[in-house]
Amino acid sequence: MKKVFFLFLLTQLAFSQQQFERDSVIQFQKNMNEHYADSAKSPLKKKDVAVFQSLDFFPINEKYFVKATFKRTKKEKPFEMKTTTSRRPLYVKYGELHFEIDGINCQLNVYQNVEFSKKPGYKNSLFLPFTDLTSGIESYGGGRYIDLKIQEGKIWTIDFNQAYNPYCAYNEKYSCPIVPEENDLKVEIKAGVKAFKK
Repeated sequence: MKKVFFLFLLTQLAFSQQQFERDSVIQFQKNMNEHYADSAKSPLKKKDVAVFQSLDFFPINEKYFVKATFKRTKKEKPFEMKTTTSRRPLYVKYGELHFEIDGINCQLNVYQNVEFSKKPGYKNSLFLPFTDLTSGIESYGGGRYIDLKIQEGKIWTIDFNQAYNPYCAYNEKYSCPIVPEENDLKVEIKAGVKAFKK
């Protein structure tokens, strides 16, 4: 059983930008496609890699680059996050992100992987999993992930245009974190990677 290293793009793509940058999203999509087309790295099954041309993305939309109010949560205890297998990696809730989309108040918890945070280069790495009203329709039913880095100040940015699917969306042999129920958004996030059509 393979484990998902969900931060596979983190060193290349995770950043904190204060303004929306279309070129950054275009580069994100390019890097994603290159990764999935590489048979040595791709999570796709061999038969899918053989015919792979591109992932399906929602149109790039500045609306889904949001500025959120960050609330640091203190004295949180590490917990075992459920995955699609028996694996239970330790995470800790790092804080809350409060923002608005389409006039709807939203909140997402952002997490830190205890093991990864101890590795060189991953001290500031955060994990933002979510589901939304497109889940199971236009996007993967199990939800999507965004890689973040710790940002300064109380206003953080989230670019949902860089949301991607867990490896389990492409191949059931992987073990992927299951999005916690509290990170279910009651709004459509028509941004990022769409559901994979096998």
